[in-house]
Amino acid sequence: MFLKQFNLKTWKTTPLEERIYHLHEVVRLASNDPAWIEPPTDSDIQRIVETSQHPLPLAGIPFAIKDNIDIQGHFTTAACASFAYQAPSDAMVVSILRSYGAIPFGKTNLDQFATGLNGTRSPYGIVRNPYNERYICGGSSSGSASVVARGFVPFALGTDTAGSGRVPASLNGLVGYKPTRGWWSTQGVVPASPSLDCVSIFTHNVGDASFLAKLLGCYDPNDPSARCAKPKTSIPRKLRLASFDTLNFDGNEACQTAFNACLATWRWMGYEIVSIPRQPFDTMADLLYQGPWLAERVEVLKRLCPHRQDLHPVLQEIVLKAESLSGYDVFRAFSLRQKLLREIHSLLKSFDALLVPTIPRPYTIDEILNQPHELNNRLGMYTNFVNLADLCALSLPTGIQTDGIPFGITLIAPAWHDYLLLDLGREWEPHSQRVLLAVAGAHMQGFPLNHLLTERGGYLVEVTQTSPFYRMFLLDCQNPPRPGLVRNSQGSSIEVEIWSVPQHALGAITFETKPPLCIGNVELKNREWIKGFLCEPQSLTQAREITNYGGWRAYCHEN
Repeated sequence: MFLKQFNLKTWKTTPLEERIYHLHEVVRLASNDPAWIEPPTDSDIQRIVETSQHPLPLAGIPFAIKDNIDIQGHFTTAACASFAYQAPSDAMVVSILRSYGAIPFGKTNLDQFATGLNGTRSPYGIVRNPYNERYICGGSSSGSASVVARGFVPFALGTDTAGSGRVPASLNGLVGYKPTRGWWSTQGVVPASPSLDCVSIFTHNVGDASFLAKLLGCYDPNDPSARCAKPKTSIPRKLRLASFDTLNFDGNEACQTAFNACLATWRWMGYEIVSIPRQPFDTMADLLYQGPWLAERVEVLKRLCPHRQDLHPVLQEIVLKAESLSGYDVFRAFSLRQKLLREIHSLLKSFDALLVPTIPRPYTIDEILNQPHELNNRLGMYTNFVNLADLCALSLPTGIQTDGIPFGITLIAPAWHDYLLLDLGREWEPHSQRVLLAVAGAHMQGFPLNHLLTERGGYLVEVTQTSPFYRMFLLDCQNPPRPGLVRNSQGSSIEVEIWSVPQHALGAITFETKPPLCIGNVELKNREWIKGFLCEPQSLTQAREITNYGGWRAYCHEN
């Protein structure tokens, strides 16, 4: 169930009574929801109310916390009951957020010990995608992404080692930000791979992610992975984005089309898109699950959970796989990583960022359960290399795709380019808002004006028909030739193409549309109304009617 979605600004400007009602609804809905390991309570609501009047930037704003991050006095389980302990203090990131007035509001489910990208590896239950329950929610930060997507909280903390903060963001239509490793403290976070772990954040917009990033960024002397540096505040823009020379969408044409539309939108925004070789990034990614960093993860698992039978069955298999690695494998992989680091950073130095899909395609829960290792690895093909290559990353929503599941892109840049990434995300955000447009003539695929849609980032969603209340006429003196669609109770169903176009592009298309054509509301055969091309009926007194052809494509084929 989706509730009203709040961001940081709207939460603070909404009347207190409405916020309290919202929080009680969350508590009511959370009681049997696998997105939570420790659901929020009425006492949490009381703390939020008490804090709301304080003059702090996050005063009274609730946030959810992945249950591998400590909250003082609460149990941290990492989705393993035998491991659970009562945290003696807050994790540093929680402490910082509290100091600005934010209030912890429940602990969320995850792939056990943050090992997985799919959200099915938890004894506390599978977190299903809120847009379509047949599909995965993504992991390991599955619960955190789910509760933000459904409007339960304005933001949530996750963690990210191989993509756990970006994959769920893509599948839930959220912004998922993974900072440069070592900028945000990981003190008080259950480790997965200590040399790679980051805390991440889920928000509804880039502005919130940017604001929270600046609050959370600090050097923590108690964190062994902390680094004495800060993101660069000024980096000259190149207006160039890299993308891979080969992309894999695992056979999903809708996701491929959506990504191509994103590339077109960035070009429309003034960016040059340049292909770079994908091979060194793939080789770096292979080190994560097939090299000594897998051994690092297993060393942690054995230390935290000495009884193998307490681990999720998939994690037990991972432990067995890593036990064959040798010291020779470790040093060979370290040498290879150093070589790849130089190669990857050299490839990226002439670009503002690398632009990739966040995931190849969404997978159903059944698909993941049937192929738990292979498909989990595929989910990370565009995320696994990022921490190993010392990069920061920002996953951005782009709209709804296969079976109603959101689709996301990721911007990736070298360490300490975080502010540049967030600025790019803010530029993208207004262009990511999309509308559906019914096209019945010269703008259809294969016709002369189709480029006016594709060059602005439009892509074909489906071919369908209008409701049976339309007539079509051949317009006189139009170059190129085109029809006019008119609503009429004595009409028929007419074939139309449904295109997804950026919201900003609709204004340009409307401006270009000259009388007697106009942009209006078109009713589809399923009784849904969307924007579309129509014609002013008074201009059709002498026009030839072509309704009987059933659509413009059929008319052109026969004439």
